[in-house]
Amino acid sequence: MQLPPGYYSRVSPLPPNAVCRLHKSLCGLRQASRQWFAKFSSTLLQLGFQQSQSDNSLFVKSDASFFTAILVYVDDIIVASNNPSHVQTLTAVLNDTFRLKNLGNLKFFLGIEVARSTKGITICQRQYALQILKDSGYLGCKPRSTPMDVGLKLSLNSGELIPDPAIYRRLIGRLIYLTITRPDLSYAVNHLSQFMASPRLPHLQAAYRLLGYLKQTIGQGLFFSSSSHIHLNAFCDSDWATCPDSRRSVTGYCIFIGDSLVSWKSKKQPTVSRSSTEAEYRSMANVTCELLWILSLLKDLHVLHSAPAHLFCDNQSALHLAANPVFHERTKHIEIDCHLVREHILKGHLKTFPIPSKQLADILTKPLLPSQFSVLLSKMGVLNIYSPS
Repeated sequence: MQLPPGYYSRVSPLPPNAVCRLHKSLCGLRQASRQWFAKFSSTLLQLGFQQSQSDNSLFVKSDASFFTAILVYVDDIIVASNNPSHVQTLTAVLNDTFRLKNLGNLKFFLGIEVARSTKGITICQRQYALQILKDSGYLGCKPRSTPMDVGLKLSLNSGELIPDPAIYRRLIGRLIYLTITRPDLSYAVNHLSQFMASPRLPHLQAAYRLLGYLKQTIGQGLFFSSSSHIHLNAFCDSDWATCPDSRRSVTGYCIFIGDSLVSWKSKKQPTVSRSSTEAEYRSMANVTCELLWILSLLKDLHVLHSAPAHLFCDNQSALHLAANPVFHERTKHIEIDCHLVREHILKGHLKTFPIPSKQLADILTKPLLPSQFSVLLSKMGVLNIYSPS
């Protein structure tokens, strides 16, 4: 490490190009976070914790009398347990090795606010959203009822280039982090993030319109019910050839554990689909991978889920393609990895069901009218605890 400015030696003059010798890693260096996690994880493993294979930042320890889970993000730690005395003992042991600061019950974590009640837990990012509006100068903007206008088609070459693209990139980057607790923003933010290389005026106007919706729903967040049953239900959808530049489709899915939304995604597919059936089938393959990961994570958390997960799709042809093991002329060009849906249906891990075309995943694939948007959003367990009752 280079010597700090003004440093000199009282014993002997320093040689040219003198440096400091490090005895341990310092915060801010490239290897600091890695060395810290290696030290902390080895300490937890010595205490009898098991590291999850599904999420390396999750550590679990269980016995007949207690269950404890630790989630690590750099030097921020969440401890969950059904035995408060074991948490106190664990905190004391870790405090002997590291300098800990116990903040009590979880209320705020990485910009996420946590509210508890007897009915369940609500998480939101109200303070973070307010800061975005304040920094953008849109605290006094007109509220909007939806994130995007229905029928809006943005293109890479539509409109004039923005003089300072850093404004657009900074705003979209902050909105991406906001989608952690806001599934209603996922489609709009995913769509706008595709133009960060060379943003244009229509793209910036659509982003500012999104801020109007953010002001309307500033305290919106997710609700996790304490009485919900443990069963996985997934909804998937796609919007075929929706991108005017590449003609690629958009995949959208949402996964519930009982009535609680735990995973969702809106993303443009990496290849062009030759039919709506193929686009829907790729969407089913993506949600199948996510379901398998959640099942693995539930197993690490010692949560039993023996029944097959339910997958709902509104395309009958895609459902028949998943159930029919015969390759034919229309489907032989589809990649092998998409056929994992069929494989896990045969293994009994997954069960598919048809659903009407107006379904929950529509909110992740296309702009909707305000009435339909609000109805679907209410079914996803999205609440605003700050709104007047």
